[in-house]
Amino acid sequence: MFRIAIIGGGLGGLFTALAIKYHCPQGVQIDVYEQAAEYTEIGAGVGIGPNAAVLIQKIGLLEEALMISGNRRDVWLSFLRYDTGEEIMTVKTPEKGNRVQLSMHRAEFLHLLVQAIRSRGAAILHTNMRCEKLEDKGATMLVTFTNGKTASANLVLGADGIHSVQDTARYGEMVIYRGLCPIADIQNDWPYSTYATSWVAPGKHFLTFPISRNNTLNVVAFVTTPWEEIGNKTTRESWTQVGDKETIKQEFKDFAAPVQAAIDKMNTNPLKWLLFDRMTPSQWVFSGGKVALLGDAAHAMCPHQGAGAGQALEDGYVIGRALKDYFQSMRTDGNGPSLQSALEVYQSIRYPRSERVQATSRQAGDAYQMKAPELAGLSYEDGLPILTTMLENRMQWIWTEDIDNVYETAVAAQSRL
Repeated sequence: MFRIAIIGGGLGGLFTALAIKYHCPQGVQIDVYEQAAEYTEIGAGVGIGPNAAVLIQKIGLLEEALMISGNRRDVWLSFLRYDTGEEIMTVKTPEKGNRVQLSMHRAEFLHLLVQAIRSRGAAILHTNMRCEKLEDKGATMLVTFTNGKTASANLVLGADGIHSVQDTARYGEMVIYRGLCPIADIQNDWPYSTYATSWVAPGKHFLTFPISRNNTLNVVAFVTTPWEEIGNKTTRESWTQVGDKETIKQEFKDFAAPVQAAIDKMNTNPLKWLLFDRMTPSQWVFSGGKVALLGDAAHAMCPHQGAGAGQALEDGYVIGRALKDYFQSMRTDGNGPSLQSALEVYQSIRYPRSERVQATSRQAGDAYQMKAPELAGLSYEDGLPILTTMLENRMQWIWTEDIDNVYETAVAAQSRL
């Protein structure tokens, strides 16, 4: 039995377990080790674009995901003026291919993945297991946890987030406030056909999208803040630090009435956190292929394109395909790819794509706050037409990538070497 230890029970780690089991239904034992006392997520939304939604469909979970998603129809985001609320432009999902997108409460999506793992017997889920160190034992890796327990695995997948490897935090120049608002409390005064909106202002933007079967509005408010103005300077992000409504009201006092209503009707004070991404490490595969990174552990990025979670799902899916080919070669002539080379194919596919998503995510944040180089020196009014051209097609390359085709092309190229 080939044993796989996934370190980290977040969205990326759990989806990877399901993807591996989907591609490799026999001969694999998967253990997921979560450091927290239970499998849970913070009260915030997550967007899954068409590129990742199709992977959820491939492993047989799309119907369940649609049941917990908000309905954005074919609208990704409607960009609006902060002051008048007038439409700048609306970005829609692709007209061809998969158009499904998912807007989910993180806790609900994580619960769906946990239930799918349990019902399918895809993995054994462990809690209170924080990884302390890894030791190469030749054919296996020994994982030691802070509670003194150990586990042996043929493959260890690091899905434990932004502090998994050497921390190279880069401040994203923004403070972010997150909150939830009951849609029923604002729907009578909401003047738009969609709840997926982004209100654009110099140095600020205010994002909303529906989650939880259109019952809840996810609110994310971004404020450009120089590092010098940060009081408690730390790169150890907290997703549970609480801000207050009065601060966010003051920051967005010049925004149009629907923004004020969403802030007023938040059912609690907003969460507050500093925005960071990480430099992408050049190496994701270690110990002869017995260790590999995925998700934020490999490519933490800013959230401005709503693509970070989707990139983690792509990682897990490609790892599943790579392992499937590895096991098939072992069962036949044994002359196929080694575990090292199989996972190097994974990195060769995922590294350039995730690095580009990371870079363009930072660029998108600058565009949303009228700080992009193309807008330098322009007034708000003069900058809006240029902003429109910057936004209209920027997501297409992310959404339309055929992951299976990319994988097959990479395998074919490797076989010719």
